[in-house]
Amino acid sequence: MYVDRSARRTAGRLSAVVVACAALFSAAGCSADAGSGIRVATDAPDAGASTAAADKGAGGQGGGAGKASDARPAPSMPEPAQLAQAQVNISDGETVGVGMPISVTFPQPVPAAERKGVESWLRVQTSSGTRGAWSWVKGHSLLDGQRVDFRPSTTYWQSGTKVALRIGSHGARRFTIGPSLVATVDARTHMMTVRTDGTAQRIPVTTGAPGTDTWNGTMVVMDKQPKVFMDSRTVGLGNTYHGYYYWAVHLTTSGTYVHQNPRADTEAGHRNVTHGCVGLASNGTAQRFYDRIRVGDVVTVTGADKDTVAAGNGYGDWNLTWKQWLAHSAAGATTTA
Repeated sequence: MYVDRSARRTAGRLSAVVVACAALFSAAGCSADAGSGIRVATDAPDAGASTAAADKGAGGQGGGAGKASDARPAPSMPEPAQLAQAQVNISDGETVGVGMPISVTFPQPVPAAERKGVESWLRVQTSSGTRGAWSWVKGHSLLDGQRVDFRPSTTYWQSGTKVALRIGSHGARRFTIGPSLVATVDARTHMMTVRTDGTAQRIPVTTGAPGTDTWNGTMVVMDKQPKVFMDSRTVGLGNTYHGYYYWAVHLTTSGTYVHQNPRADTEAGHRNVTHGCVGLASNGTAQRFYDRIRVGDVVTVTGADKDTVAAGNGYGDWNLTWKQWLAHSAAGATTTA
């Protein structure tokens, strides 16, 4: 498995290298299972800096999500030791799409009896008073108890929301929810509809061929790179492909991407020929889509002959109903005033 690291990452970091998507004889797509693929921002500020950062992001001079004194009181239970090693998927000051959950991972599983304390000390504040909840998600290559995500109760975040996350006394992150962009891929009609700010654009695509179908369901952009080196040997397809693929938008830990593919020049809008990815034409279509989409934006696939992507396969959190989400929460729903 190999990724060319000379290509500058446009957003975020991966906790493990993920390479798994390309087409048989230049067809777009993949069916992969390599690495964890979860974006991890490891540059958490120290405890002293975290308080100032959270206060600024929560309504101080930075003008954000309401002062800490206006939020829930500090938990009565002791601060869990696990928070000292927590890693958060969103960097301080970042702007992310409306679909991005807050995802916190731990090097070791958190025992079930200690999860309520962890959730209580991971304190979320928002400028919009968003109602949401933490929920323990079984990551694609993580053990149960190593990952907990926060998402709103409604469908996606509200654009423009300022969010501050306190990681107990061990750091804080503040970030902004950007303009809404939701792309819906219909595998039956071979078209993708991109909706943003009240406008819609239809783009011809090619998705997974029979037997290597694209995942159904809602996925969230994990990261994107202008080029990715893809090797079919990493996903059990022999020497089928071995080279660079361009304008790669990463959707799942198992290796689903939206990316440029030469076969999409003739097959997009007509036939599905990929190994699971969404292929875009090389006439500028792929680059234009890449340029406008950001980490945290939403891509939903319908009409494919495959199961719905799991919540822990990337950021598939939105494929669970609110009731299902709360079933894996120890502390329950909260309003993030």
